Amino acid sequence: MRHKTNQHELEIPKTPRTKPAEVRLDELMAAAEHLFLVQGVDATTINEIVKLTQVAKGIFYHYFASKNELLEALKERYTTQFLKRLEEAIDTCKPNDWLGRLCTWIRVNIETYAETYRTHDIVYANHHHHDRNNQEKNTILKQLQAILENGTQAKVWQVDHPHITALLIYAGVHGATDDIIVSSHSNREVFIHAVIANCLRMVDIVDDDTLQNHSC
Repeated sequence: MRHKTNQHELEIPKTPRTKPAEVRLDELMAAAEHLFLVQGVDATTINEIVKLTQVAKGIFYHYFASKNELLEALKERYTTQFLKRLEEAIDTCKPNDWLGRLCTWIRVNIETYAETYRTHDIVYANHHHHDRNNQEKNTILKQLQAILENGTQAKVWQVDHPHITALLIYAGVHGATDDIIVSSHSNREVFIHAVIANCLRMVDIVDDDTLQNHSC
């Protein structure tokens, strides 16, 4: 006699055989990043990437035409994660606390870059600082420029050329972070405070009490 399947059994969802595309894509890039950090880009093969991800080689070519295309995707992923970390930190400040937002932007840039510089150097190898039309850098600059413009409108400071000031702060912050990376500073927190203090000299704070009473 045939076994009858009841209604409850019919409603049990089946486990999907394949992972969602975005999950598979993230796993491939995470595996590639790990291998690139451990053994270098040139030494890493596509076979090693798919082996670590536990997928067929055809899956890799479904998403990427080559290892270079994967590197471009990693660059976009790195910048997206960098910006997300900045935005989340800035959003913890009060809406009108432009001084706090500027200090936070500087601090989190230093901390994030210092923590992730090895991935940064891989995805931007040999061309990042010489690419005068670097869209990823421009996105981060626009974020800083918006803080400077809003702070000027709120009369927290006076910045006549926010784009130029943003360029100078960006270059100063990243240059200082490179020094943190290659040097052994006994107190990184003191160093970060010094960088923030020097960057704030580039903006003309309207009320000195604002700076003295702030926790930057």
